[in-house]
Amino acid sequence: MALERLVGRAISDQDNISIRVLQPSPALPEEKRTEILKNLKSYFSGVDAQRQPVSRDEADEIINEALRSARPGYQPEN
Repeated sequence: MALERLVGRAISDQDNISIRVLQPSPALPEEKRTEILKNLKSYFSGVDAQRQPVSRDEADEIINEALRSARPGYQPEN
């Protein structure tokens, strides 16, 4: 059940499941993290400035539609 929630659909006997263990990436220096954060904030400020205003319900539906597109079995929690 937990795997099905993770992949967003039912798992059948024909499905192959594998697990990989990855080493964490080395930590970025604080100066680089600050620069990346500044660039992300600038980018998303520009995106937000061009966004058309929508209601909270419309925004939720847009997000849920995107999630269903990426994970066909996705069901929002109520």
